[in-house]
Amino acid sequence: MAATSSDAGSRPSGRGGGAPAVAAVFAGILLLLNGILGVLQGASAVSKDKVYLATARYLYQFDLTGWGWVQIGLGIVAVLVGAGLLAHQAWARWAGVVIAALSLVGQFLWLPYYPFWAVVVMAIDIFIIWGLTRPTAYRDF
Repeated sequence: MAATSSDAGSRPSGRGGGAPAVAAVFAGILLLLNGILGVLQGASAVSKDKVYLATARYLYQFDLTGWGWVQIGLGIVAVLVGAGLLAHQAWARWAGVVIAALSLVGQFLWLPYYPFWAVVVMAIDIFIIWGLTRPTAYRDF
């Protein structure tokens, strides 16, 4: 049996890499998926689907159709920024932070209509912001 080098494929490339770069790429994937789901969430609200609960006694109230259009707009921008992150565009890092922060606020306002899903998307938004604001997230790109 011939001896083979087991670490031939495990050497780091000249570009670096590691956990921070992986967190940024994963945040880009999450932002892309979050945008797609936001478009679907908004389309469901615009079509006056019976999925969402309308509470009459909540501190703030919005028209479900208008809020659906806001979700669609944020979702489209999130898809574009997520694609920019996956293409390693420098502008997409801070644009991703801004879009994830806007999505976080939007999901907080969406709480009365679909609480469970809003909390799940808020957690995803927090991870996106964390992944994109790491000091070394784009060091190796």
